[in-house]
Amino acid sequence: MPELSQPPLPRPLDPPPCLSSYSGDGVRIAVIDSGVNPRHPHIDASRLLPGIAIYPGQRKEYGEDATMDRLGHGTAVMAAIQEKAPAALYVPIQVFNDSLKTSKNALVQAIEWAITQRVHLINLSLGSTNPAHAEALITAIGSARQAGATLIAAQDVGGSICYPGILPDVVGVTLDWDIPCTSYQVLSENEKLTLSASGYPRAIPGVPQRRNLYGVSFSVAQITGSSACFLQEIRERGLSSTLEDVLRQKADASSAHVSRSLT
Repeated sequence: MPELSQPPLPRPLDPPPCLSSYSGDGVRIAVIDSGVNPRHPHIDASRLLPGIAIYPGQRKEYGEDATMDRLGHGTAVMAAIQEKAPAALYVPIQVFNDSLKTSKNALVQAIEWAITQRVHLINLSLGSTNPAHAEALITAIGSARQAGATLIAAQDVGGSICYPGILPDVVGVTLDWDIPCTSYQVLSENEKLTLSASGYPRAIPGVPQRRNLYGVSFSVAQITGSSACFLQEIRERGLSSTLEDVLRQKADASSAHVSRSLT
């Protein structure tokens, strides 16, 4: 989605956002965005799985060329996720081609295709402010949840609510410039989980933060990267907790690092 929020004045970079010994190993993540440039220095191409481009009008293309990022947004989003979860596997799904615009049908098809790829997480650094799109998205979200996939999406942009991030069964994410990239906070206390995170992407050496991309898109990416590490921890420790349970437990309620161990 267009980055509408203005960041504060530049500050020293956060420490590397590693999450203890977990790196997202064994987790598959669909990144629905503008594709990815596998030759970008921030992208580990060895972790990329075959993707697809789905454009309005139901045109579909497969392979690396189909998902080559022409805008840079999807590459920056995936780089932010990979920085936290370098061992995860990534499925690029391109719904933006030459602009950050797509259709409801293309987004629904993208979610449905992600399900067929047996992903655990679906990153949606995008959203629609049109409530008429809710019904179709609810159906797709239900299918994803049944298949064991969790959607993580922007809940608002510029003060306007976004679909599907605002919907039940989606981890909604909002932007908070005061939260470092190593932390996040829980905003909701009910069944609908809403988190707040930093809007900074992975830093580019020598490039001021104001000249890089920024905004709620990267808040979503921060949560997706952390979630991949938490899913690995749940699996390897044999925990009965859901991802939402762990996200609540790990939250930065007292300025502690999100990598603290579960109790």
